[in-house]
Amino acid sequence: MELRSESFPNHGPIPGEFAFCVPAQEGHVAMAPNRNPHLAWADAPEGTKSFAIICHDPDVPSRGDDVNQEGRSVPYGLPRVEFFHWVLVDVPADVSEIAAGAHCDGITPHGKAPGAAPQGQGVQGINDYTGWFAGDAEMAGDYGGYDGPCPPWNDERLHHYHFTVYALDVESLNLSGNFGGKDALAAIEGHTLAKARWIGTYTLNPKVKRR
Repeated sequence: MELRSESFPNHGPIPGEFAFCVPAQEGHVAMAPNRNPHLAWADAPEGTKSFAIICHDPDVPSRGDDVNQEGRSVPYGLPRVEFFHWVLVDVPADVSEIAAGAHCDGITPHGKAPGAAPQGQGVQGINDYTGWFAGDAEMAGDYGGYDGPCPPWNDERLHHYHFTVYALDVESLNLSGNFGGKDALAAIEGHTLAKARWIGTYTLNPKVKRR
């Protein structure tokens, strides 16, 4: 199975159009257009009954002590954990493309409700901004669907965003409500016929090379 995107090259930098935050002219970060990128896939194997799409960043700091702190940096060698940016399941087998901005086009304070995706293109779970903003009165809520990159502006490591499309042998994973990336991956296990991946990079740290 093949996956491609017209939004950025494989292993190339993700444009700010598809991010949650961009570098600011004053200060460190500013809100970004936050549009989902274009994805298109082909050559799914025979027997495919649905697709799932998961985007995760495996480069998130495992500790928040230094995150976005003036005069400090998040060390390159700090152990990292996963952060899920998009969890989409039950994408019908006759869907092979999601247009840029079709599922997310802007930042929604307090998030977007999980559930039915636009244009009948599956069921959206929640991403990990749900937990990240849990203590923020202005932003707290359930963040369903896609929300783009916003890595720490003082992180020494370039972040990598893995967009993976799974071809599945079931029409539905029977997930609903506030299911997240780990729930989806557990449900996918044993049902994957094929998968394809497209990776983008992003940083808000001017000292880190965007490659």
